[in-house]
This record gives sequence, structure tokens and C-alpha cells, in this order.
Amino acid sequence: MKNTAKNKLFKPALDPKDLKFAIIAADAALWTVADGQLLIRLVSVNVPPYFNNKAGLPGGLILPTEVNAEQSVKRLLRDKAGVIDSKVYLEQLYTFSDINRDPRGRVVALAYTGIVPWDRLSTRERENSADSWWQNVKKLPSMAYDHKEIIATALDRLKTKAAYTTIVAQFMPKEFTLTELEQAYELILDKDIDKRNFRKKILSLGILKDTGKERRGGKFRPAKLYAFRSLNVEVIEVL
Repeated sequence: MKNTAKNKLFKPALDPKDLKFAIIAADAALWTVADGQLLIRLVSVNVPPYFNNKAGLPGGLILPTEVNAEQSVKRLLRDKAGVIDSKVYLEQLYTFSDINRDPRGRVVALAYTGIVPWDRLSTRERENSADSWWQNVKKLPSMAYDHKEIIATALDRLKTKAAYTTIVAQFMPKEFTLTELEQAYELILDKDIDKRNFRKKILSLGILKDTGKERRGGKFRPAKLYAFRSLNVEVIEVL
């Protein structure tokens, strides 16, 4: 009952004539791949009008002392998501400016999308807690604000860029098998890939290098280990 009473303080929609100015926020959709899942980092949102620890993206207002939105995103990833920004590949995604995206007032959000390889995360950064956790993108909970829309936009961007750039390199460990690379593409694109054609195409592009090492163990024969020649995101027809 207490939560319901608080929620009545907020109008379901904003009237433009009541607004004097907009404020600027930053939100981050941070991705990784682990345990056969495409994961996104979520945080607990427990501010008006959300009083029940609603799930959301790491986000918040841009501080007057911050030189740009990217600096804000790095702070929010560190302070709210618990992930050190130096490990993360970041790019600006889109500006979300619907008048009713935040019930508290006119808030324009500069959204970023980021990627971090699972093997670069510390034990603490991999952990899930009540405040922040890794969520399978196929099993999203109810989300605060328009964050589900931001996630959908970030996922569309990721799928599109996976087909014509080397952005998938940002997900991979330093050394990997072709099977692991193929699985990463399948998770991101959410579809099966023809194994033979994929390997033939990916090796013909010259974006991988054979490390001269092999992964041994298990019932299968040793698998060659590869690495990307560059971690720069290059425009190239991968698929």
C-alpha cells in the first residue's frame, strides 16, 4: 500500500506546457557472451516511480563536471554495474527523447552500447548480486523506463554490425577455436550458421591468424587456436 501511495504522486504522462527544460542522461547496454548465452548487464532501479527494485540499464544524469557523455557512461558502468570501463569497447547508440520516457520529468537519454569479453572480467565483475547482474537477453524481466526499447535497439545494432564488421572480435578471448567463434556469431545473430561455409569464409578474409597452438583435452581431436589480427572494428563482409 505504501508503494501505491507513492506512485500516485506521479502523473502517467507529461504535459509539454508544464515543462520548462529537459535534462540529459546516459544509459549503457553492456554485452558479453558466457555459458552459451548472450548476456546484458542489468541493475536494480529503486527510485520514483519505481519502488520495487525494478530492473534497468546502468544509467543516470550526466554531471556538469563531466566533459562528455562517454565519461558519464564509464562512471555509471563502474559505479552502478561494477565493471571497470577500461575493459569495455563502447560506441554511441542512439538518442532516446520521447517526452514520457521518464515519469519524473523531461529526460533525454544518450544511449551507448558496449562489449566486454568474459575472460577479461574479474571474479567480482562476473558475479550477480541484488544490485547488478548478468541477464540472458532472451529472458528479460520487466524493465524500468524505456530500457527494453534501448536493449532492442542495441541488439539490432549488434546483429547488423556482426554481418558487415569485425565487431564480434570484441566478445572473444585472446585465443579461441573456430567452433567458439562460430558459436559467438550464432548467439549474437540468434540463428544457426552453416559450419563449413562459415569457416571457409572467415579464413578467407584474412582477419584471423593461426597462433600455432592447439586446445587439447576431451573426446575430440585437438582444435587449432586463432586470434584476431586487429581489435579495431573494421568494415568487412563477414557473413
